[in-house]
Amino acid sequence: MKTHRNPGRALVAAAGIVATGAAAQAAPPTPPSSYTLTTNVGLVSQYVFRGVSYTQERPAVQGGVDLAHASGWYAGLWGSSISGKAIQNATGEIDLYGGYATTIGAFGVDAGVLQFTFPGGRYDGTGQNYQTTELNLALSWQMFKLKYSHTLSDYFGFNDRSFGAAGNGSSKGSGYLELNASFDLGNGWSVDAHVGRQRVEHYAAYSFTDLRLGVASDLGQGWRAALAWADTNADRALYTIDGVHTGDGKLVASIVRSF
Repeated sequence: MKTHRNPGRALVAAAGIVATGAAAQAAPPTPPSSYTLTTNVGLVSQYVFRGVSYTQERPAVQGGVDLAHASGWYAGLWGSSISGKAIQNATGEIDLYGGYATTIGAFGVDAGVLQFTFPGGRYDGTGQNYQTTELNLALSWQMFKLKYSHTLSDYFGFNDRSFGAAGNGSSKGSGYLELNASFDLGNGWSVDAHVGRQRVEHYAAYSFTDLRLGVASDLGQGWRAALAWADTNADRALYTIDGVHTGDGKLVASIVRSF
């Protein structure tokens, strides 16, 4: 994250006193803030979450804001345009999150909570919403990061209400395990790799593995561009929406500006 700019030194002089042979004194530098606020906005060729397209392979506009404290605590908000077919009747996605990140020796540790919300998003015919809450824990070392996310709620509305007679109860307790790696090539370039396994509790047919491999470039001035290939082994029948198999292999391009 970027740090706040140091406002520098301000020259002050004693008011009403004639300075005889004395220069104006410099005030002490303003101490750096304990908080860091960053924002970002981006455009992607399609919004892909855990290997599945949430925009029916169409472009999306995304953006977010992050607030971090020097102690390691952080909170943020992120949003994206999505397809009302992929997430039925939804007008978008808004995620709220927070957590604590620190280092222990050579390892980075990050524990947090994430709330997925989809305004207007409800299953046709049942009215079941997609809201999902996850706890997550990540461990990083050098270029590698291992992360596990565990649902405290139903997984995107999977339950008897949304599936009717075909339902197998609540999907609470679903989990996503992922391994990420970023290899620095120098000059702002990197190769990024990802593999993840989504397990849907009581709905095993909807579980899948996803892969992602791409290249990214830091363009300077807060700009970052990336190009990646994403794919899954998601069941074709279950993940085909309006003729589009949302888990098929796909090329994803993105450009993001951070402030």
